[in-house]
Amino acid sequence: MKPLLLVSLSAAALCVSACGKKAEPVENTAATSAAEPAALAPAVLSPGQAFANTAAASDAFEIETSKLAASKAQSAKIKSFAEQMIKAHTDSTAKLKTAAAAATPAIAPDAALTPAQQQELADLQTKSGAEFDRAYARLQADGHQKTLDALKAYAASGDVAPLKAFASELVPIVTAHLNMAKGL
Repeated sequence: MKPLLLVSLSAAALCVSACGKKAEPVENTAATSAAEPAALAPAVLSPGQAFANTAAASDAFEIETSKLAASKAQSAKIKSFAEQMIKAHTDSTAKLKTAAAAATPAIAPDAALTPAQQQELADLQTKSGAEFDRAYARLQADGHQKTLDALKAYAASGDVAPLKAFASELVPIVTAHLNMAKGL
C-alpha cells in the first residue's frame, strides 16, 4: 500500500506544480538544426502538412532565386523566364493557401526554405554572368523536377482532398515550367 500512496502523492505533486503554467507551443518547422538535440526536435508532421510545407518552400525558393535572376542574369531569356516564375509561383502560393485553408482541420503552409535550398540560394548569390545563368537554369530544372515528383505523388495518394486537387491542378503547369527550364 505504501508504494501506491507514494506514487499517488508524486503524481499529485506534479499536477499541482504544473497548475497555472501555460503550455509551451510546439514548433513545427520544415527545417531543424543539426545541432538541435533530438529531445527538442519538432513533432512529426501529418502527410498533408508535410506536403503543404514542401510546396510552400518550393514556391518560396523559386520566387527568391527568380528575383535574383531578374536582377542579376546576363541572358534576356533567363530574365524573362525568371519574371514568369515569380508570377507563376506567387499564384501557386495563393492557390496552396486556399487549398490548405479548405482542409479540415485547416493547414497553415510553412514556407521556410530547407537547409539545402538555403545553401543553393547562397551559392547562387555568389555567381555572376554566364556562370550565374547556368547555375540558375540548373537549379530551376532540378527544383521543378523535385516539385513535379512531389505533386504527382501527393495527387496519387495524398490524404487531404483540397491539397490533392491542388497537386493535380499544378502537375501540368509544373511540367511546362520544367520543360521551359530544361530549354534555358
